[in-house]
Amino acid sequence: MSAPRFKQLLPAAGELDAPAFLNQLEFPAHPDRPHVITNFVISADGQASFDGRSAPLSDAGDRAMFHALRGRVDAILAGTNTMRLERYGRTLKDADARAARLAAGRSAEPLAVLISRSGQVPFEIPLFAEPEAQVIVFSPHPLAGQGWSSQTTPDAATVTEVRSKPDDTLATAMATLRREHGVELLLCEGGPTLFAALRAERLVDELFLTVAPKLVGGAAGLSLATGPAAAEPTQMTLRSVLDRKGTLFLRYVMTG
Repeated sequence: MSAPRFKQLLPAAGELDAPAFLNQLEFPAHPDRPHVITNFVISADGQASFDGRSAPLSDAGDRAMFHALRGRVDAILAGTNTMRLERYGRTLKDADARAARLAAGRSAEPLAVLISRSGQVPFEIPLFAEPEAQVIVFSPHPLAGQGWSSQTTPDAATVTEVRSKPDDTLATAMATLRREHGVELLLCEGGPTLFAALRAERLVDELFLTVAPKLVGGAAGLSLATGPAAAEPTQMTLRSVLDRKGTLFLRYVMTG
């Protein structure tokens, strides 16, 4: 099956696939934290989920962009609820994509990063049963005693536990990822609460937003960001617009 093709409308007209689109982009590095990009799909009426999950809003083009973004980054960050609801598995499933990363001198797949204030981690999801997965968990609480241990489960992910202080910020975690794990480009996949927290600490550099030609209606879904209102709106600049069968793919860069 051929890869989905996109019609580029901005900055210049053209037709290309998701990897070609991303390969033409530059993501400037920060000296003290990763460059943070976020990726979400929303309905035309602004809902980020249907029946608790984002999958019903997605299509083949959105999935192609989703996987291409994963192939480009050093680490993927998601909240505990998102990982649990979406049943996260390994971060890069395509064997050819992993081989290409290795040939370029990179890790086979991005690190999976989880921040858990409670110490509760969804060890039941497929990610933690994947022997080649590398997972970093930031938590002020020990993860032991939840019926899972990398020492007693041979076919399991390698989990690095980072004991943070209760009052540590997301900026502290980002600095640790950059300094100790060499993460230069990080992709946040949600959920809305985590996205709002990153935005509140001014840690979001770019937003990749898929707008699906679908209506959710009512209060069934979630908004893009859930949390306390910001003191003022965050200004963004629209850098790219792609179209595929009525689904819009927007790339914003934070300018505020």
